[in-house]
Amino acid sequence: MTPTSILLLIAGYFILLIIISYLTGKNDSNEDFFKAGKSSPWYLVAFGMVGASLSGVTFISVPGWVADSQFSYMQVVLGYVVGYFVVAYVLLPIYYKWNLTSIYEYLARRFGVVSHKVGAISFFISRVIGAAFRLFLVAIVLQQFVFDELGVPFELTVTISILLIWVYTFKGGIKTIVWTDTLQTLFMLLSVGFSIYFILNELNWTVSEFLDSKEFKQYSQTFFTDDFFAPNYFLKSFFGGMFVTICMTGLDQDMMQKNLTCKNLGDAKKNMVSFSLTLGVVTLIFMLLGALLFIYADKFNIAIPMMDGQVKTDLLFPEIALKSNLGIVVGTTFMLGLIAAAYSSADSALTSLTTSFCVDFLGIEKLPEAEQKSTRKKVHITMSILLVLVVIIFKYVLDTNVIDGLLKAAGYTYGPLLGLFSFGILTKYKVKDKYVWIIALLSVLLTFILGKIPKESLGGYVFGYELLPINGLITFIGLWLIRNKNNKV
Repeated sequence: MTPTSILLLIAGYFILLIIISYLTGKNDSNEDFFKAGKSSPWYLVAFGMVGASLSGVTFISVPGWVADSQFSYMQVVLGYVVGYFVVAYVLLPIYYKWNLTSIYEYLARRFGVVSHKVGAISFFISRVIGAAFRLFLVAIVLQQFVFDELGVPFELTVTISILLIWVYTFKGGIKTIVWTDTLQTLFMLLSVGFSIYFILNELNWTVSEFLDSKEFKQYSQTFFTDDFFAPNYFLKSFFGGMFVTICMTGLDQDMMQKNLTCKNLGDAKKNMVSFSLTLGVVTLIFMLLGALLFIYADKFNIAIPMMDGQVKTDLLFPEIALKSNLGIVVGTTFMLGLIAAAYSSADSALTSLTTSFCVDFLGIEKLPEAEQKSTRKKVHITMSILLVLVVIIFKYVLDTNVIDGLLKAAGYTYGPLLGLFSFGILTKYKVKDKYVWIIALLSVLLTFILGKIPKESLGGYVFGYELLPINGLITFIGLWLIRNKNNKV
């Protein structure tokens, strides 16, 4: 595909999103922006959440990771599924019981204002980093295959991308997101389906022949149980994945805001359970695509793309989709899937950041009613600018596979949230609220130091995604030490 045809495709796609935004954002109220009037059909939310959870990270980075990690990521995904059940049957009942707009309001009611702010700040940092990871991945693809040829600098690519998100979310907010996520998930699944079909056709394989081939077996090892010290050891990956889900979904305003738009708790539970099972299957399909991409590249001598002097396996899928002989259908659906993957995550992140900042930091419901809508819109613009800056910074500092980098970052940023909510749910104690920020900060610092210890000093042991539950445990222990022994709920 030529840069011009890709730009026309992007323009058409955004016109469609803006039409949806117009239809869903007519009310332009804070109630619709934050909660969608609590009227979203659960099955619509569940389907849309698949796209939001996959994002550009799964769409590009997971297939690109197969060469280095084989199918070990599925160990993490199995942990995800268990984590979603914890979210459905432990966390969602709490959120619905308290009728929360921001889930971090729970911490205010349970412990106090400092705990509330610590939770909100932890989410804010986590979501800015997570959204920036996802946007960065798609921005470098658009830069590599479209805007470099047009002489457009990376910084302008990022700015335009986030400006387009702002255009279709600034009125409808989460009400618009529920509907656009559904469309975006559909585009992503069509893209991966067509890509697998046409690559198999080029290789003259049926699906069963592909799965039985010796080439596939080079990439298909899923369970790693031989070396406990390795970061991809099964139990470490499984439990790490479980806690990643509990934190990055259940303790994340972005993901929970969609669930809280369902009509009632029963619908929200059905949404979460069906979504978890669907996501597991879809992720496996993406990994099968990853194996196919490397087999196809090897057979047709397609080099893995480089960027800034470094090999970028994240760019193999777009390289094959856009520059090989697979045809216009693969190229078109890939671009639609890529754009959908990017914006299904970024638009909801922008909306949830706006919601959290308005509710958790500004106390928007306490402002005069005449000021509430204008305040929300100013915050929405500010969050957009912040994302632009962080994504641009990533271009100069990120040197790892994006999915790996995202999960590692979660180990540091979501730990205090895990500890705070766990302590609130599992114990009856109040805490000395004014010291909570110290506990959270020490927990992150200790976890960071732990993750940087050379493996030689630990007998060859390498920390992986288990740093997240360790971080949460440190926070929990710290809260136990500052508990009010004679003050319980």
